[in-house]
Amino acid sequence: MAIRAVLWDVDDTIFDYARADRAGMSAHLTAEGLAGGDDSVDRALHRWRELTTLHWRRFEAGGVDFLEQRRDRVRDFLEEPGLLGAEADDWFERYVAHYEAAWELFPDALPVLDLLAGEYRHAVLSNSSIHNQDRKLRVLGVRDRFEVVLCAAELGVAKPAREAFHVACAALDLPPQEVAYVGDQPDIDARGAEEAGLRGIWLDRADTGGRPELDRITDLHQLPALLRGDTRFGAPSTFG
Repeated sequence: MAIRAVLWDVDDTIFDYARADRAGMSAHLTAEGLAGGDDSVDRALHRWRELTTLHWRRFEAGGVDFLEQRRDRVRDFLEEPGLLGAEADDWFERYVAHYEAAWELFPDALPVLDLLAGEYRHAVLSNSSIHNQDRKLRVLGVRDRFEVVLCAAELGVAKPAREAFHVACAALDLPPQEVAYVGDQPDIDARGAEEAGLRGIWLDRADTGGRPELDRITDLHQLPALLRGDTRFGAPSTFG
């Protein structure tokens, strides 16, 4: 079947999350009096990302709600287990203010969304919350490009679970075979989509390679040719 719609991941796919995250953390640590040079920022960011993964998995497993996993992330990061919920929320909001100041789309995102607008329908499926992603897309000026924005926190199920992809396809009233999913994670995004019956596309911006079983692009400019079934114009073929 021909692809009729594209489902998009947001962070590190169309939005440069990694750059904004580092810039925000650096500014936040400085403002909080916790900065000690680039090395300390890198260590702090690595720890923050580890804790984000750890507590998100707790949320995915149903052991904690979205707000509490965020509070626990702050408590562990600061090594203050007794920190009150309101205090953790305040700390997180101060971090978010610095992080949001660094928000940017990747340079290839808007041109490719423009190029595909007349041929495909578009929606978002993100392992975040609608509060975060809807606002982010509005601030970045692209919310109106997407028919629907669906997020794990509200769905109660996260990628790579098949149910998450199927809910998104149902929201578009399309069978999975007519929907492509584009994301930066080979397993959570591309393989998860494939196993749910969609066409999974791994956006490997770092060009790490490998995973020949997956459709892989290194730049969104390669996406239109891949969707149209023609890999001659820059989209790396995964066959042969």
